[in-house]
Amino acid sequence: MGDKTLSKIAWENYSEENLLELEDLCSKYKDFLSKNKTERECVNYFINEAVKHNFKDLREVIKNREKLNKGDRVYYSKMDKTLILAVIGDESLENGFNIIGSHIDAPRIDIKQSPVYESDGLCYFDTHYYGGIKKYHWVARPMCLKGVVIKSNGDKVVINIGDDDNDPYLGFSDLLPHLWKDQAMKKGVDVIEGEQLNLLVGSRSLDGKKDKVKKLILSILSEKYGICEEDLISAELEVVPAGPAKDYGLDRSMIIGYGQDDRVCAFTSFMSMLKIDGIPKRTSICMLVDKEEIGSTGATGMESKLFENFSAELLNSCRDNYSEIVLKRSLDRSYMLSADVTCAYDPNFPNETPKQSTAFFGKGVTISKYTGSRGKSGCNDANPEFLAKLRDIFNREGICYQVGELGKVDQGGGGTIAYFLSRYGMEVVDIGVPLQNMHAPFEVSSKADIYETYKAYGTFYKYLV
Repeated sequence: MGDKTLSKIAWENYSEENLLELEDLCSKYKDFLSKNKTERECVNYFINEAVKHNFKDLREVIKNREKLNKGDRVYYSKMDKTLILAVIGDESLENGFNIIGSHIDAPRIDIKQSPVYESDGLCYFDTHYYGGIKKYHWVARPMCLKGVVIKSNGDKVVINIGDDDNDPYLGFSDLLPHLWKDQAMKKGVDVIEGEQLNLLVGSRSLDGKKDKVKKLILSILSEKYGICEEDLISAELEVVPAGPAKDYGLDRSMIIGYGQDDRVCAFTSFMSMLKIDGIPKRTSICMLVDKEEIGSTGATGMESKLFENFSAELLNSCRDNYSEIVLKRSLDRSYMLSADVTCAYDPNFPNETPKQSTAFFGKGVTISKYTGSRGKSGCNDANPEFLAKLRDIFNREGICYQVGELGKVDQGGGGTIAYFLSRYGMEVVDIGVPLQNMHAPFEVSSKADIYETYKAYGTFYKYLV
């Protein structure tokens, strides 16, 4: 039997009930995108929602020496920037997990540790960009400043400037077109240089003082947030685009918003986990990790032992006798969807994305057998046996899906967290939502693809054994 759902237009198959469910999901997604623009905000949102659905903190389970049983729901947060959730299944954990992993960090501009300076009557915050961006995308547009400042006594101060209607915007300046003759001759990568991304934060001076503008800015920070310049040494402040996510297109068929790479997969994988009814056959795990955009490094990235440690704690809380060999068997026998976005075909740029191997808006969730760059460098390259299992359950459940790669073979490329989990011997494949404008301040997705991805993730949790 052929793949009836492969490369069909998803919109053409929806009932009124489907459309209502689609719009409800996408409305919640837009609200999530609008209010959660940093990793910490995402983790806080997910934990609050998880607790409403009877998830409990695994750390408390460990502390109280409780034993987990079938159907129990737990979460585990690391440094407030990574979150793993699990629903204990009917089968022994030794038989493996069904894992969906996505990342919640997104390209942005970070504030440096000693950022505040004054130059020619203007006050700036010095910055360092995070992730792969086109720097010229980020100038001459309104920005927010969000994050935390940790004072020397350990107190945490939450910073959120630009999201509220009464807040001011901040931003990066650009050269006016009347004077851009020399700038226009530069390559795109050099039009705006990293050291030119200085965040303009003030221009009003205090009379009779050196660094008059800077002193006023510091006094505002002190008065409003109770922090001094030295406190910025232990801060985590991110400059992100201002404004909410919204419907896109006259037909409202798309969504435009910041951070959809990869929060669109994080949101749909999380929401599909909340929909798990009763006890799944295999233990289901949802991973929402940090640092993917800079190589998955650090304690909150997939290069760390974070997931292995979590799995060990989960096994130890479910079994009377924990052993390392059981952990190894559990990981080796697991299935994992690396839930990450891919590029959507754009008729304005046809040369970079061959139609035969590129995803399209409205054709559903995208399966990418491999990512990487050029000669598949840095990719996972999924096994065809695993792809066949996915095809089978997607076809049976009527999931609209397609296949796609990240553009021309020698054009560029990119990676995901897939190969980090494949190190354990488990079956892994990349599967997620296609985007236009990827890594720009505002990315675009199709509502139909979001809906089909949500259904695909739920099907994977429920049926793949």
